[in-house]
Amino acid sequence: MPTEMIQAEKLIYEYDKRDEEGNIIGSERAIDGVDIDVPAGSFVAILGHNGSGKSTLAKHMNAILVPTGGTMWVDGRDTKDPDELWNVRQTAGMVFQNPDNQIIGTVVEEDVGFGPENLGVSTDEIWQRVEESLKAVGMLDRRKDSPNKLSGGQKQRVAIAGVLAMEPKCIVLDEPTAMLDPNGRKEVIRAVEELRKKKNVTVILITHYMEEVIEADQVFVMDDGHIVMHGTPREIFSRVDELKSYRMDVPQVTMLAEALRKRGLNLPKGILRREELVEALCQLR
Repeated sequence: MPTEMIQAEKLIYEYDKRDEEGNIIGSERAIDGVDIDVPAGSFVAILGHNGSGKSTLAKHMNAILVPTGGTMWVDGRDTKDPDELWNVRQTAGMVFQNPDNQIIGTVVEEDVGFGPENLGVSTDEIWQRVEESLKAVGMLDRRKDSPNKLSGGQKQRVAIAGVLAMEPKCIVLDEPTAMLDPNGRKEVIRAVEELRKKKNVTVILITHYMEEVIEADQVFVMDDGHIVMHGTPREIFSRVDELKSYRMDVPQVTMLAEALRKRGLNLPKGILRREELVEALCQLR
């Protein structure tokens, strides 16, 4: 039995293609033989352009989808086993692109308490979890507010708190910043990083924003349903031309450093932060 929090082995997912009348005209393979290991407590990023299969993979981690071939285990449980569905969903919480689709309460604290209430948690315990979860994402001072008064980044932090209050061992964030401005994106990613440090929650981030994956322990890059690259952020971002071939950007500072390298400056590969570039340039004197 797998020891990782999330493990996929030869994972395949196919769906029916239909014509305008709804007749099945063939099948499409969205995930094709994917192997992935995510150790407990780690931060893993899955990158890919639209249509690469990354969101389909994310939905397997919460058993929203089940494999048509191969296996997905969540904390040692086979997601194809219907008897394990409840346990799988309690173990891995999902945060989606649009927080408005996930927030249902008219007051922030009530929304965050909704999940644990459904799990049958006692009232005292619910309020304790609500307070802890809102504190963890930096939204405790807005607990009495209506979600309508919040910015996109704040709403997404409340959505994360709502998942956190159910005390999952793993949080899967499926493009959680796609609808946010740069400040909102930074807010959400900072909240996620803090969470992992404080609560030791396993974090899986699905995104196409390169700047969000710099702190990840490992990065998987998907293309056309396959894992095409795998390594640490530094290893991945030192392969700029290969990333571009998969229609992926790289962080601007990495791009600048690579351009300077190509002009003959003796800089290390895979620079990820501005401070690193400044330091490397200062060493050249």
